[in-house]
Parts: sequence; structure tokens; C-alpha cells
Amino acid sequence: MKRYLDISKLLKKNSFFLFGPRGAGKSYLIRHTLLKQSNSIDYIDLLNSRLFIQLQNDPSQLQNLVSNKTVVIDEVQRIPEILNEVHRLIEERQIKFLLTGSSARKLRRNNTNLLAGRAYRAELLPLAWKELKSAKSYLR
Repeated sequence: MKRYLDISKLLKKNSFFLFGPRGAGKSYLIRHTLLKQSNSIDYIDLLNSRLFIQLQNDPSQLQNLVSNKTVVIDEVQRIPEILNEVHRLIEERQIKFLLTGSSARKLRRNNTNLLAGRAYRAELLPLAWKELKSAKSYLR
């Protein structure tokens, strides 16, 4: 189903946080649009236990995982400290990040570096009326 939020267009301009409730389709949208369109995007999934433990123990290891100019970090709220490294990589290497998560509140509560002025915020909500309308014709 086509979503109206164009994440590739967002990333042409700046880094972004993409927030939304669990199950809204953030990860699915990234895997089935952004990652299929380009091979030059690094994808870091913090639901991967091995990767999670590695970055939780040493967030500076992020720089070793980044080889492209665009990076997606999925479930960023799991390691709020990684945002300091994201900040550094934006400044030093001009990398654009798409940072997904379900809980902006959790990040704010922990006084996390929210990359003021370096990353905008977008939200992916559950299906919008227009999306449901187009899905209805799709399902027929």
C-alpha cells in the first residue's frame, strides 16, 4: 500500500527523526521503499541483538558501521546515547540520518541529545483517510 510520506524526499534536504506508534509501518516503509531504491544506504537495526549490545557498550562503534552518506538507524530510542555519535557524524562527515522510533517521549525524558537544528521531525501515523481510500480500490 502506498503511503503519502515520501521519506526519500525528506532525506534529500536534511536528517530526520521519523516517529510514530508501534505498528504504524515505519520499518516496513523504509525496507520496501527507501532501501529498495538505493544500495548506498546503511541500515542499522537496533532490534538486532548483537548490534544492539555492541553499540550499547560502545556507541562510538557507529562510525565503523557507516560507509555511506545516508544512514538509517531503526529503533533509535533503544540506545539514546548513540545520538551524540550521530551528532558528531553529521557535523564531521555530513552524513544524513533517518532515525526511527516509537517513543519521542522516552528520548525527551532522558534529556537526550535531540540534534537541535540538525535533524527535523516527521511522523508516520496509522493509515490516513486518503491511504485507506486508495487501499480500498487496491483490495478489490
